[in-house]
Amino acid sequence: MRRPAVLGIIGAAVLTASALAADFITFGSGSTTGVYFPVATGISKLINDANIDVRANARSTGGSVFNITAIASGELQMALVQNDIAYFAYNGTGIAAFDGKPVKSIRSVAVLYPEVIHVVTRRDSKITSIGDLKGKRVIVGDVGSGTEQNTRHVLEAYGMSFSDLGQTIRASASAGITQLQEGKADAMFYTVGLGASAIQNLALTTQVNLVPIDPDKIKAMQKKYPFYDQVVVPGNTYKGESVSTITAAVKSMWVAAESLSADAVYKVLKATIGNEKAFKEIHPNLARYFTTKGAVRGLPVPLHPGAERFYKEIGVLK
Repeated sequence: MRRPAVLGIIGAAVLTASALAADFITFGSGSTTGVYFPVATGISKLINDANIDVRANARSTGGSVFNITAIASGELQMALVQNDIAYFAYNGTGIAAFDGKPVKSIRSVAVLYPEVIHVVTRRDSKITSIGDLKGKRVIVGDVGSGTEQNTRHVLEAYGMSFSDLGQTIRASASAGITQLQEGKADAMFYTVGLGASAIQNLALTTQVNLVPIDPDKIKAMQKKYPFYDQVVVPGNTYKGESVSTITAAVKSMWVAAESLSADAVYKVLKATIGNEKAFKEIHPNLARYFTTKGAVRGLPVPLHPGAERFYKEIGVLK
C-alpha cells in the first residue's frame, strides 16, 4: 500500500537530480531602454522554451565593460558586448579597467549587428558638428560603458578630449535621456542598435538632432581602431530627423565564459541561431543584419569550442 509514496519520493529525487544537472546561465545585457536587454531577453526565452537542460535569465547591467568583468568573476556566464570592448579586454589594453589585466576567459559566440554611435543633441542647443560640443554639457555614457570609450575615440579624432567639454556627464542611457528632456544637458553620446527605444521616446517629447561624424574622421578612427565602420542612420529612424546621418559603428557580439561547457553552448546555439527565423524575430536589428556567415566574421577573441562545433555542423566553418 505504501509503494506509490515510495515511487513519489523516487520521482521527486529524479526531478531534483535533473534540475541540478541543468546548466544555469545568467545573461548580461545593458540598460532596459537599449537594444541589448530585449535581445538578451529574447535569446533567453528561446533557450528556456527549448527544453535542453539549460536555463537562462537575462539581467540588465551597466553594459559591455561590466559584462566582461562579471564573466571574469563568474557572476555572468553569457553576455552581449561591443566587439571593441571585447578586443581591449582580451588584450589587456585600451581601457583602464583592463589595462595590464587581460581577460582571457571570454570566448566569442556570435557577431550580431552594428552598434551605432548616436550623437543626440537638443535642437535648441544649436549644435551641428562634433566641434560644437566644446564648452557644452555632454553625456558621455555610463562609467565603464562601451559608449564612454567610443566617445573618447570620436573626440580624439577631432583633436578633443573630455577636458574640452563644458561638463562631462556620466550617466546611464535612461538617466541621460531624462537630463536631455529636462534641459540639464545639451548632447548625449549613445552607442546602441538602430531604433533604440530610449532615443525613440526622447524624440517623441523633445526636438532633437543627430550630429554626423565626418567621413575623414571615421577613417582616422579606423586607422587606429580597425573595428570601426562607417554607417548611415536612415532618415526617419527617429521622429523629426528626416535626413540621413553619417556616423561610426562598432559591432555587438555575444560572448560566453570559457568555463561554460562546450555541450551547453552547442545546445544553446542549436536552440537559438539554429532556429534562425525565431532568432531574427527577437529584434529588428537581428532581422536586418544578422547572418550565420557574418556571425563568425572578424571575431576579436577566440571562438568558444561549443560554438565552433555548431558552426562547423551548419557548414559556416570547415
